[in-house]
Amino acid sequence: MNALYRSLDEGGVSMLESPTGTGKTLSIICSALQWVVDQKQKQKAESMVDFGKNVGNDRQCRSDDEPDWMKNFTVNQDIQAEEKKISSRFKFDRRRNKENYTDLLSRDVKKDGFSLKKEFENLQKANDGSELNDEEFLLEEYESEEEGAFGSVKLKRKAGGVTVSSSSDEEEEEDSFKEEEEEEGFKVYFCSRTHSQLSQFVKELRKTNFANEIKVVSLGSRKNFCINEEVLRLGSSTQINERCLELQKNKKNEICKIKNLGAEGKVRRTKASSGCPMLRNHKLQKQFKNQVSQQEALDIEDLVHLGKRMGTCPYYGSRSMVPAANLVVLPYQSLLSKSSRESLGLNLKNNIVIIDEAHNLADSLISMYDAKITLSQLENVHNHIEKYFARFQNRLGPGNRRYIQTLMVLTRAFLQALNNERDESCASQDAEKATGAKTGSDSSMAINDFLFSHNIDNINLVKLLQYVKESNIILKVSGYGDKASNSEKGSAVKDSGESFEEGSILSGFRALADMLLSLTNNDGDGRVIISRRQRTCFGQQGGFLKYVMLTGEKIFSEVVNQAHAVILAGGTLQPIEETRERLFPWLPPNQLHFFSCSHIVPPESILPIAVSRGPTSKSFDFSYRSRCSLTMIEELGLLVCNLLTVVPEGIVVFFSSFDYEEKVYDAWKTSGILDRIMKKKRVFREPRKSTSVEFVLKEYKDTIDTLSLGPKEGSTPLNGAILLAVVGGKISEGINFSDGMGRCIVMVGLPYPSPSDIELLERIKYIEGLGDPNFTRTPKILPSDEYYNGDVQAGFSILRSCRRRGNEYYENLCMKAVNQSIGRAIRHINDYAAILLVDMRYASESSKRSFSHPTNKLPQWIKNSLVSSTNNYGEVHRLLHQFFKFNKNRSCP
Repeated sequence: MNALYRSLDEGGVSMLESPTGTGKTLSIICSALQWVVDQKQKQKAESMVDFGKNVGNDRQCRSDDEPDWMKNFTVNQDIQAEEKKISSRFKFDRRRNKENYTDLLSRDVKKDGFSLKKEFENLQKANDGSELNDEEFLLEEYESEEEGAFGSVKLKRKAGGVTVSSSSDEEEEEDSFKEEEEEEGFKVYFCSRTHSQLSQFVKELRKTNFANEIKVVSLGSRKNFCINEEVLRLGSSTQINERCLELQKNKKNEICKIKNLGAEGKVRRTKASSGCPMLRNHKLQKQFKNQVSQQEALDIEDLVHLGKRMGTCPYYGSRSMVPAANLVVLPYQSLLSKSSRESLGLNLKNNIVIIDEAHNLADSLISMYDAKITLSQLENVHNHIEKYFARFQNRLGPGNRRYIQTLMVLTRAFLQALNNERDESCASQDAEKATGAKTGSDSSMAINDFLFSHNIDNINLVKLLQYVKESNIILKVSGYGDKASNSEKGSAVKDSGESFEEGSILSGFRALADMLLSLTNNDGDGRVIISRRQRTCFGQQGGFLKYVMLTGEKIFSEVVNQAHAVILAGGTLQPIEETRERLFPWLPPNQLHFFSCSHIVPPESILPIAVSRGPTSKSFDFSYRSRCSLTMIEELGLLVCNLLTVVPEGIVVFFSSFDYEEKVYDAWKTSGILDRIMKKKRVFREPRKSTSVEFVLKEYKDTIDTLSLGPKEGSTPLNGAILLAVVGGKISEGINFSDGMGRCIVMVGLPYPSPSDIELLERIKYIEGLGDPNFTRTPKILPSDEYYNGDVQAGFSILRSCRRRGNEYYENLCMKAVNQSIGRAIRHINDYAAILLVDMRYASESSKRSFSHPTNKLPQWIKNSLVSSTNNYGEVHRLLHQFFKFNKNRSCP
C-alpha cells in the first residue's frame, strides 16, 4: 500500500507485483482511494487559502473608511453578478439554439407537409413488408474534398423528410453540458480482464468504508448488461451490439418523422422502428441513477437486477454515471481501446489508471487492434455493394458513385488475394487428405507489400473511411440488401425486426471497415495474414484476411501521456524487461517504479516438486513429439492413481490444451485407469463452453464440501474430487481453489503455444528485432514467408533461428501460463497445497536445453521451496505423505 501511494504521488508508470492470495485487491483499493481522498482535501484547503488571499487583497484596495457591511455587500455583489452573467449567457445560447431548430423545422413542415405525410405512409408500408420503399435507402449527396468542404454532406434530398434531429441534438447538448458540470476530478479507473474479476473487486471494495463514501460505477459489455429479451436471443456479442445501436438509430429517426407530422395525428410505432423499450422512459433512467447513487458499490449483476426491477436499461444507465463517479470499474477493452474510450466518454486526463492481471497486457492490448474478415463475409459484402450500385447508379451523385466504386475495387482485390491458387474441387481436396498433402497455406505480408501487390496502393483509405463513417453507407446498403432479399424470398421479418441474415451482413461491413482502418497503420506496425482454404464438400468456404498488430507502444503511450499515473498490478509480472520493451521503451529503466513482495504463507504450507519419473520409473516427457504416446499417458494415469491415496479433498490437473485433455481422458477410459480414479474421487472436466464453467465448479466444490463432512452410510468411500482443467482456459484465469478445492495442483508438461501458429510466429519475429539498431522491418526468416497450416517443423525452424528475444518471449508465454495456473491454490495465510510439475524438463540441467531453465521463471515464493530433483516416485510419495500429515495436524485445534 505504501509503494502504491508513493507511486501515485510521483506519477508515471509503476509495476506492483503481489502473489495471488495476499490481499492484493484490498491493498489497491485502500491505498489508491485514500490517495484520492487526501488529494481532494489538499485541493480544498489550497482553494480556501487562495480565496482568503483574494478577499484580503480586495479589501486592502477598498477605503478603510467604508464600514464592514459595505465591504461584504460589495464582494457578494461581484460574485452574484458573475454568476448571473454566466447563467444568462447559457440561457441565451440555449434559447437561441432552440429557436433556430424550431424555425428550421417549421419551414420544413410548411414546405413539405404533404410529401412528408405521404412519405411516412410509404415508410409504414415498407415496415409492414407490403411494399419495398427504395427511397429510404438512397444515399444523400456527398461532397469530396476536391468538390467542397472535406467530409461535408449536402442534404439535397431529405431522408424520411427530415433535415435536422432537433430533439436528439438538444438532448445531447444538455447531456454534454451536464457531463462537463458534473465531471469529477481525481478519478480512478480500475480495469481487469474478465467480468468475474471485476465483480470480485467490487466485493472487496464493500469491505471498506470507501464503498459508502465515494461514487462507484461498473461498466461492461452490452451482452452482460442487456435486459431486452428479444435482443438477448441473438446470442453473440456482435449481433447484440449491432441490434442495440440499430434500435437507438431507428428511435431517433422515428422521433423526427413523428415530430414533422405535426397535427396530422399520432402514428403507432412498429417494433422495428420504435427504439428499445428499455430506453423509452427518460424519467426511469434518472431514477436508476438516483437509486445507484444512494446505494453502496454495485457490481454488474446488481445493476442488471436493478434495471430489470425498474424496467430500464442498466447499460446506458451506468454509462451516464461515469462523469460523476470517483471510481470506474471496467474491462480491459473499454479502457485500452481508443474507440471504446471515446464512445464511453472516458476522460483519462490527470486521472489514475490501474490495470490488474497485467501479466499478459502487451498481447491483450495489441489483440484489440487486430482486424479480420472472412472469405464468406467478403463475398457477401461485395455482392450487396454491387446490387446496391446497380439499383441506384443513375440516382447517385458523383461523390457517392466514386466512393462506392472504390469500395468494389477493394473488395474485389481482397477476394482475388484469397481466391488466388485456391482449388475449389471437393474431389481434389479429398485426394489431398488421403495422401496427407497440405490443404492450404498461410502467408504474411507487410501493409505496403500487400497494397502494391494487389494494385490498391493509390487509394486514399483515410478519405474512404471518412466517407464510410459520414455517409451511413453501411446501414443503407445492408438495409436495402436485407429488404430486397426478404422481398424476393417472401420471408417474414422476425419479431425483433431483424431478418436472419441482417446480423451477418452488418458484421461483414464492420469487419471490412475495421480491415481498412488497420491498413492505415504504419508499415512496420503489423502484418497482413492471408489464409487460403479450399471449398469443402459441405459447400462451406474457408479462408480469411487478418491484420495482426505487432506493436503496442503507440497505443499504450496514449494512455500514459494522458493519465497522471498508470499502475500495472498482478501476481506474476516478471520478467518486467519484456513488458517495458514492448509497451513503454521510451521510459528509462530507472524511471520505472517496480515493487514486488513475497507470499504471506510460511514455507511449510507449500510443497512444489519437479516430478521427473512415474511410479514405474519411466521418465515423463510431455514434449510435442512424445506427449501423445500411450506409454506416457498411461504413466501419467498411474501417477494420478497413486496421488488419490495420499492427497485429501481436491486435485486439479492442468493440461496444455482441450484436445490433449480429451485424448488423455479417452485413453484412461479405454485402459481402465479412469475407473480406478473414480473409485476414490469424483471426476470433473472443464467444459469448452465458458458459460458452463460456473456450473461445473459449483458441482466440484459441493462434492468436496459434502465429502469433507465424512462418508454417508452405505455410500461409496470417496475421499474428494479431481478436476481436469486446461492451461489458458477460464479455470486457470481468475478462479480460486482455496482450501479443499486445491490441495494438489498437477501441471502436466510445459504448455508452450503451438509453433505452427502464424500469428505467434509474426510476434516472435517482431520481438526478436526489438532493440536492434539494424532492425528496420519484420525479418524475413523463411525465404517465402509462407507456412502450411499445422506445419510445426517450419515453426521450430523459425524459433531456432532466433538469437535471444524471440526465444525468451516464447518461453515467457509458457511460464506465465504455468504461474497463473499453479498460483490458484494458495488463497490465504492458513491455506496449504502441493504443486507437482510433471515433466523431466522441470528437473533437467539448463545446459542440456536450448532455452533457459523453466524453473528460473517460477515465482520466488515457489522457487524458494522447490524440490528440484527426486530419484524416484517413491521419494515424491513420501514427501507428500509427510506434508499433508503435518498440515492436517497443524490445522487441527
